[in-house]
Formats: sequence, structure tokens, C-alpha cells
Amino acid sequence: MEEVEMKSGFLPNVFSVMSHRPAEFRAFFAYYNAIMNKERGRLSKADKELIVVATSVVNRCPYCVIAHGALHRIYSKKPALADQVVVNWKLADLSGREQAMLEFALAVSHSDNITEEHFQKLEAQGFDREDAWDIGMIASFFALSNRIAHFTDLRPNEEFYTMGRIPRDKEKAETP
Repeated sequence: MEEVEMKSGFLPNVFSVMSHRPAEFRAFFAYYNAIMNKERGRLSKADKELIVVATSVVNRCPYCVIAHGALHRIYSKKPALADQVVVNWKLADLSGREQAMLEFALAVSHSDNITEEHFQKLEAQGFDREDAWDIGMIASFFALSNRIAHFTDLRPNEEFYTMGRIPRDKEKAETP
């Protein structure tokens, strides 16, 4: 937790909430790190965060929408895209690749029967079955995470609202 607080300048509320049960905290963040911070595969950090935003909108999770929208802004350098996905992902300025990725993630989120057609749409955009696994696992993990956030009444830290919108040095200068 100290490492996250040092890097970001604040401790995200999810750490405080999950620390209620240390063994579950460790398991939760170990799996989070396994799927979100791995270096292999065709999904960028921005892709992963966009999946989290889209699936968290469907699950009506304000914490994950706000927090991961902030991370998407930082990783993608596209300050409006996550907000567009929140309002209506089908109208967002997404590439064909991003559309296919989110369509698959949302099919998983909606518990649709995943068919060969789903995989073919991903493959047409350059994804393979391992990428599909990654997309599905991120969507599935955040279904769990979203429900934990609901049940614990987890609220976003104020810092998340400006992350990726205001340059970090200017943000610190304006803080009283």
C-alpha cells in the first residue's frame, strides 16, 4: 500500500476497504496484478483500463468507472475516450479493434453465450484466443470487483476525478 501511495500521491480507497481481511486482500490484488500488470499479450494498459470502464458501467460501479477512467486517461493520452464509453460506448470514438474488444468484454459481462462468432470478430481485428482469454478474465474479475465495491459502498477518491485531466504538477500547485 505504501508503494501505491508513494507513486500516486494518495491511497486509493479500495486498499483500505480490502484490508479488512488481509488474506482476501492479498488474493484480490495478486489476481489483479496477474491480469492487469502482465507484459505479454496484445492488450495495452490503456486497453485493459477501457475494458474495466466499459464493464463497470454495465455493472453500475461508480468507483471502478471513475478510478479506471482516470487510469485510462493517463495510459491512453486520450482524455475524452473513457467518458465517451461511459455515456455510450457504441457512439465513442473507438477504433474497430477497440469496438471488437469491448463488444467481447460486454458479452462476457452480460453472461452471453460466447460463440465462435465472438472469437471471429476479435480475430478480424488481430486478436487471438489468448487475447480473448485476457479480455474475458478482465471483464469477469471486474464483475467481482464491482460487486465488492457495491456491497462495501466503496466511493472514488477525489483525486481520481482530475487524474489525466490536469497535469500533475499544476494539480499539486492548485492544492491548498
